[in-house]
Amino acid sequence: MKISEAARQAGVTTKAVRYYESLGLITPERLANGYRNYTEDDVRLVREIRALQRLGIPVERTRPFLDCLAAGSLHADDCPSSLATYREAIDELTERIEALSARRATLITNLHAAAHRGSRVVPPGKTAGPADKDYLALPPNLPAPEDDGAADHLPGTRAPRITLATTAGRAVRLDALGPRRTVIYVYPLTGRPGTDLPEGWNTIPGARGCTPESCGFRDHFQELLEAGAGRVYGLSSQDTDYQSEVVERLGLPFDMLSDPTLSLADTHGLPTFEADGTRLFKRLTLVIRDGVIEHAFYPVFPPNEHAEQVLAWLRENPPVRRPARTARAGRP
Repeated sequence: MKISEAARQAGVTTKAVRYYESLGLITPERLANGYRNYTEDDVRLVREIRALQRLGIPVERTRPFLDCLAAGSLHADDCPSSLATYREAIDELTERIEALSARRATLITNLHAAAHRGSRVVPPGKTAGPADKDYLALPPNLPAPEDDGAADHLPGTRAPRITLATTAGRAVRLDALGPRRTVIYVYPLTGRPGTDLPEGWNTIPGARGCTPESCGFRDHFQELLEAGAGRVYGLSSQDTDYQSEVVERLGLPFDMLSDPTLSLADTHGLPTFEADGTRLFKRLTLVIRDGVIEHAFYPVFPPNEHAEQVLAWLRENPPVRRPARTARAGRP
């Protein structure tokens, strides 16, 4: 068939067909008179290229799929090289999503700062009072937690296949956070002004300080992103509604994760303790990359300085870059 007919059947323009041919992705036969003759196989290849383009795979990187069909496979993604191209495209898309999310978070932070500039507030829209100051300040002589080795097993292990709800109404799977570093600070519970904390809270090593810790991650959020953190989450066993109030009250530019059943502790051995008969997470922070726990901060003390500790670690331990991609054999 002629190029116009092949383009019509494939749902593209003749210009697109010529471009694919110039890249060597399709090679129509030549008739005796010199004209090109396009076959049903050529139309199938053009359709495959177009379908992959819609998924965000550039035309120049469709070669593995076409080679797979040429090798006799029923589907263009039956070959390992095709699966590798899928993974590359997913990784690149994930990085773009994370970059956009970081920009969105920065805009939210700037919005809060601009809207309340010049006012004496703790969270956006609220004037600091004695109760707020009590929650933001740490009392003197807090007992420091000891390193009991309860987190020694975490670095280097796979992140658990657990899906948790966020305060933004989304679901996050911990083993599918992508190739960029995700910082998750895990804490016991966040208090509210005017609400009693568990009895003896200040005497439990490592218990007090969840609000100052969250404010620290808020205040250093942009620096953490610039140091290589793709995402930041807080995580506790409090429900999403409770955490949403905290996000709003403190003006946090990131989401909180809720794990009310402490599934992360039960499946991955995170340390916990009991207060007033309630089981709670001990304070620690995980750095997850490519589905692996890269680093664990434990114990965490003092909590109001912990965001700076994480920031220093990120700066001192830049992620190892992936090797540059090399051209595949047969690519023009």
